[in-house]
Amino acid sequence: MGGLASRRRRNLWIGFGTTLAVLLAAGVGVLLTVKPWTDEFRHGGLTIAAPPAPVRPFPQVSPAPSNAPAPSPAGVAAALAPVIGNPDLGAFAGQVTDADSATVLWSGDPGRPMIPSSTAKILLTAAALLALPAEHRVSTKVVAGSAPNELVLVGGGDPTLTAEPEGKGYYPHGPRVSDLVAQIKKSGRAVDTIVVDTSTYAGPTMAQGWDPVDIGDGSIAPLESVMIDGGRLQPLVEYSPRTPTPALDAGRRLAFELGLDPARVRIGAAAPGAAQVAVVQSAPLRDRLRDTMVWSDNVLAEAIGREIAVATGYEASFHGAVAAVSAALEKAGFDLSGLSMQDNSGLSVDDRIPARLLDRVMATAAKPSAATAIQPVGTMARPENDRLAATLAPLLDDLPIAGATGSLTSRYVTGNRNAAGWVRAKTGTLSVSSALVGYVLDADGRVLTFALMSNDRPPEVSRPALDAIAGTLRNCGCS
Repeated sequence: MGGLASRRRRNLWIGFGTTLAVLLAAGVGVLLTVKPWTDEFRHGGLTIAAPPAPVRPFPQVSPAPSNAPAPSPAGVAAALAPVIGNPDLGAFAGQVTDADSATVLWSGDPGRPMIPSSTAKILLTAAALLALPAEHRVSTKVVAGSAPNELVLVGGGDPTLTAEPEGKGYYPHGPRVSDLVAQIKKSGRAVDTIVVDTSTYAGPTMAQGWDPVDIGDGSIAPLESVMIDGGRLQPLVEYSPRTPTPALDAGRRLAFELGLDPARVRIGAAAPGAAQVAVVQSAPLRDRLRDTMVWSDNVLAEAIGREIAVATGYEASFHGAVAAVSAALEKAGFDLSGLSMQDNSGLSVDDRIPARLLDRVMATAAKPSAATAIQPVGTMARPENDRLAATLAPLLDDLPIAGATGSLTSRYVTGNRNAAGWVRAKTGTLSVSSALVGYVLDADGRVLTFALMSNDRPPEVSRPALDAIAGTLRNCGCS
């Protein structure tokens, strides 16, 4: 048995050795053919192209040509005829203006008061530019309380305060709770209680025409004079559910950061002349206006409206802020016929603005300066108009870009792509309203402003129809 087993083992090794020799011989051929150390082997047999030559960017941003041919009302009307009759527009009103000459090129029911939704922020931004300096800031303070070991958080109307690590909250360059904490600790004051003073704002915290469901849905928070990240429960999420008690929550977060019991936080009032212990300031108005417009932030819009009210002698309430915005626009010479507002963000379903007014504000902002404008024969430039245009011109840079930024990021991507990058406009969306207000460079190089407003259709139906109108203006060679 032992000899038989040995022979079998020997035969097995001989067979295995023969097979191995064959495999090795074959392997040599494979190795010689495949060359696993080569790029072709490592990338599945594909060759690698040489890298392209480096490209240096040369941004070229230039103004619209001053000698572009002027569009005619007849030409614009003919171009728009196929798209303005779309039944998806529902109840529709609009106006289109040549910015160079201030000539209305087309209008349809322009004086009819329409639900503007968030295009109301056009009027807010214009009023802010007229009434406040671009560097204007809002302060949030901590002052000494009336009782021992008590501090008062005094809201000045800034909803951009953040408690996020390293101060990187929802709003870029928002002030930080950690800075308040550092100043409080440096003061050496003993503290065990936080009082939150919201008296900067007056009146109700929710406007007429607002739906409380929008708090949980993330469109709004009750308007109080101090908030953290606009009242968002998830600070970095745009449409995060909001808190129904933003000021109290801000006080509780300050207490937590100080190592205090959040239960020792209450709403109250600072004593007149109370000593200041800490203070932080908002970003400049110009930055907050841009965030308001690009991301259509309702809380920030309402806060800026009250900022205008405080600066111009009106009550810091919904009613006072609306009155302050209207007064600034009326003083600048805008016809406010048909305007009826309950807020400044456009969230109220009871707001009404005629397309004529929105387009006139846009056309004024887009008016060329006297140095580049072509004046009609026999007329002279009016310096006050030039000053008004220069004041409102920053509004143009605050608008979202079609297919690229803010609330227009996802539009003009699959449809009307030829207008992507050319249309800049403020969007407006409610369940009963869609609107688009902005400007576009037409095919001849002429700047056209527009206000397009659709009511009584769901936004998923009306928005493509509005986009098609603005896209048609982009392609219009209507001289």
